[in-house]
Amino acid sequence: MKTMGFTQRIILGLLLAWGLAGAAQANVGGPAWDKAPNKTNDMGALQNGAKVFVNYCLNCHSAAFMRYNRLTDIGLTEQQIKDNLLVTNTKVGDTMIAAIDPQQAKAWFGVNPPDLTVIARSRAGAGGSGADYLYTYMRSFYKDETKPTGWNNLVFPNVAMPHVLWQLQGERRPIYEELKEHGEVVHVFKGWEQLKPGSMTAQQYDETIGDLVSYLQWMGEPAQNTRVRVGIWVLLFLGVFSIVAWRLNAAYWKDIK
Repeated sequence: MKTMGFTQRIILGLLLAWGLAGAAQANVGGPAWDKAPNKTNDMGALQNGAKVFVNYCLNCHSAAFMRYNRLTDIGLTEQQIKDNLLVTNTKVGDTMIAAIDPQQAKAWFGVNPPDLTVIARSRAGAGGSGADYLYTYMRSFYKDETKPTGWNNLVFPNVAMPHVLWQLQGERRPIYEELKEHGEVVHVFKGWEQLKPGSMTAQQYDETIGDLVSYLQWMGEPAQNTRVRVGIWVLLFLGVFSIVAWRLNAAYWKDIK
């Protein structure tokens, strides 16, 4: 019997891995990433996102590369930051460090909560941008009494993080439909069933998460919008200058030709 060559074995292995990955995804039945609203130019949305971040996320997650006084870039005054966003003896020039002790966090959750300064830039994947991932992730928690925290997530199964915004969203459970594919029974995600209402409607909660994700986007690169605006003017200048240089070159060489 003729044996397969090295290249053929590699191709066969890749095809097998691809097929197994597809089958695993079908069995999990997780949702596709939703498109996150881009509100990084909306000062009101960014301010609301900063408030949600400080009140709900900063208890466990740090943003060690962001200082509170940088929030003046989204329209807040230093006095507003002091009055509404600072706790204990934190100063307006300090970085956003979580109050939780890292060792306690690891003991409670099994892992130290990651820093969120550039989380929106690091979570991009085949499903979309990092903002799309976060927007879908924060809207995909459901009640699961088998987990230590009492919560689970469709986008990140067996996540150690509890649903910190459950009072806003309420309690939900996913609805699956059983289908047969290639002789195997798979569970396909179809939607949500609301078990207990939250303090917000579904639309209000989605808007709040959109504000939070937009703030995380902005925090990952506060100068992004300025960089884009300056880049446009630079390209326009180079375009005009190219025309001037072209005509000047023609004027210099006309007598020689």
